[in-house]
Amino acid sequence: MKVAYSLKQKMKIATFLFAIMACMILIRILEDKSVKSMNESFVSMYNDRLIPATDLFYIAENIFAKKYTLDSFLYSGNPEQKDIGLLKSQFQNFNSTIDSLMKKYEKTFLVKQEKEQLKELKVRLINSIAAEQHVISLSDSHSIEDGRKLYETVGRATSRKTLQQLTELMIIQTQVGKELIQSSESMVSRSKLYSTLQIALAVLIGILVVGIISASNVVQVRNDKFNMN
Repeated sequence: MKVAYSLKQKMKIATFLFAIMACMILIRILEDKSVKSMNESFVSMYNDRLIPATDLFYIAENIFAKKYTLDSFLYSGNPEQKDIGLLKSQFQNFNSTIDSLMKKYEKTFLVKQEKEQLKELKVRLINSIAAEQHVISLSDSHSIEDGRKLYETVGRATSRKTLQQLTELMIIQTQVGKELIQSSESMVSRSKLYSTLQIALAVLIGILVVGIISASNVVQVRNDKFNMN
């Protein structure tokens, strides 16, 4: 009877310890998953937010450089033929750089809003390039005055709209970046919770082990006294 009772108690303790061990394994799996998600979030923050934000800045820089170059060309006196050639070469370099940066940006992870804004930005860039080329061609084939008039009525407006569209894209970049940061903070909180639970379970196991050892010693002492009697 005592043997059966002792075996039953041991089975209960073994089952309880097994349940605790299973909980610890599950918590460990969840913690590893959380750490992996945090790592992916940080990598995405760098590859899909920080680097693209830098690319957008350089795109804006080149757009401003084109605007400044065209302003200088149109309002610095009557350009010579060689100045027209130099201007075309400069704009070709600017547009090539912008195109390269746009292709690089397209390869990053984009949310739905970014994809929509990017399509609109492409259209604006095409219109802006077409307007600039028209201004340059008109200045070359007719007169600088004709080029200025076209630039003031069309060129500046298309350039401004392009920069506005680029600003909208940058704003979305910032918003998505903030969401990634909030997500990372949430994962850090979960990771801390998992660590706390692991410590609590480890303490509980320690208490159970001490309790089992103490109970065994009490039983042993009682058995020794019984045998002596």
